[in-house]
Amino acid sequence: MEGISHKTIEVNGISMHVAEKGPADGPAILFIHGFPELWYSWRHQILSLSERGYRCIAPDMRGYGDTTAPSSISSYTIFHLVGDLIALLDNLSLPQVFVVGHDWGAIIAWNLCMFRPDRVKALVNLSVAFIPRNPAVKTVDHFRSLYGDNYYVCRFQEYGVADKEYESMDSKLFFKLIMTMSAAGGPISLSKASMESCKEACEVLPSWLSEEDIEYYASKIEKSGFTGGINYYRCMDLNWELTAPWTSAKVDVPTKYIVGDLDLTYHYPGIQDFIHKGGLKGHVPLLKEAVVVKGAGHFVILGEEVAASKLTIFDLAQQICDAVQARADIGKNHGVILIPEGLVESIPELYALIQLDQATSTKGEKEEK
Repeated sequence: MEGISHKTIEVNGISMHVAEKGPADGPAILFIHGFPELWYSWRHQILSLSERGYRCIAPDMRGYGDTTAPSSISSYTIFHLVGDLIALLDNLSLPQVFVVGHDWGAIIAWNLCMFRPDRVKALVNLSVAFIPRNPAVKTVDHFRSLYGDNYYVCRFQEYGVADKEYESMDSKLFFKLIMTMSAAGGPISLSKASMESCKEACEVLPSWLSEEDIEYYASKIEKSGFTGGINYYRCMDLNWELTAPWTSAKVDVPTKYIVGDLDLTYHYPGIQDFIHKGGLKGHVPLLKEAVVVKGAGHFVILGEEVAASKLTIFDLAQQICDAVQARADIGKNHGVILIPEGLVESIPELYALIQLDQATSTKGEKEEK
């Protein structure tokens, strides 16, 4: 796709497929996808930002696409997932990167910033807000208390059940359904029966999702299967045990958080107050902004959905200006903004702001020297 290169790198005991585009000496951005996705979900951001001089790096995460999918559940702990990325950065000789995460990628990114803040210049996380560890309640028990045993996180705990259901489905239909769902239906089970009952709703795909996109996702899941991705959920309680030393730890990295107002995760009980009334800021002290994209669902990263939102030119420009100020506040570090496909080309002012951002960085570093 338009000059994106692909390679396989040996990291942390697995073979990781990595998509990359942009100058080797450009500021590096690491993109981390979620469930049930691939590097491909970042294609619009990769193309736009690489044209602006950024080196964009997007792996298929452990268990997905062309990356190794270990068979054991215990091979998918948060330490394995973060460890894969640290090993990737080491292999690429990148001491620090900007990080962008979505869904499970956001969860991994929050933990990456807690475990190794020295490797992260700034963070943009989408969909899943930072949730501090509750030492009194395990993660799955928390979801079960809110939504019951039929909630998808709880259903996923039984090995092989959801995996086999999905493997018996038409894979193209699976991706059409899961990528177009919104918060309108309330808590979801993601059972085969509940998903297939909604198939009429996705007969016409939204403008930001094509049949070609669906075919790509489907072809890769047919190769890798669903078990690797679902094993992330099966490690939730194990992660809860293993991360006890990080109870009350903060994310001390310059951060922007973006969520769609129709995202299921934006409708968890109490989450909106947590995000907007100081809770998130309390745990992420360098949070610069929490952006709610009107009319966007869970897959806010699929560029055209963002471009079609109600965000104004001023809003986007202000986010980039804030990123410049964030660097001034903390030294060399600076933020990065996700730019929807085609938007930079149509709004020269945004490109000028990015150039200003880069010039400010270069000047500041020279003065410090």
